Amino acid sequence: MAATLKRDVREAILVAAREAAMAYGYGGINFRDLAEAVGIKAASINYYFANKAILGEAVARRYWEDIARDLEAISTNAQSPIEALRQYPGIFRLSLERNNRMCLSSFMATEYDVLPDGVLKEVQTFADVNTAWLREQLVAAKLAKPKDSETRARAIYAAVAGAQIIARSRSDLNLFDTLVRSYQEAGLLPS
Repeated sequence: MAATLKRDVREAILVAAREAAMAYGYGGINFRDLAEAVGIKAASINYYFANKAILGEAVARRYWEDIARDLEAISTNAQSPIEALRQYPGIFRLSLERNNRMCLSSFMATEYDVLPDGVLKEVQTFADVNTAWLREQLVAAKLAKPKDSETRARAIYAAVAGAQIIARSRSDLNLFDTLVRSYQEAGLLPS
């Protein structure tokens, strides 16, 4: 019973920290605010996460692990690699749909200078996971040769993440959709 409660509290802290980071970045992870959101004392968070860097690293790792599962689900459920590529921007769109939130890793990447090394490593892993998945889909769809797929995959990732940033700055989901359509019309993404 105690182990279950401990897991539940740890999970609640991770969820609250993820929400804070998606709204305010790494700088938005504050033990006092998280404790209030979870319903525990601020000092109790140290029982689960010794410091902010360890919590930030756990949150960023969980984020890319969740996205990796989402990408795998897209691959599994899509009728083709082209269809999977068409669905890719939807992952970023979901964050915007949730109260104009932003991809946690994109937000944290902008805080490069202040991120502890462990957090930065997990943020970079998010980009690597996305790029690897995109490369795989591009090659399978015969839209890129293996040797050329890395550059195009990074361009797609950067374009979609950038569309999210621009749309968030205006709180305009339609702008995100318009930008994605422009990437399709330009041939970066399949239409």
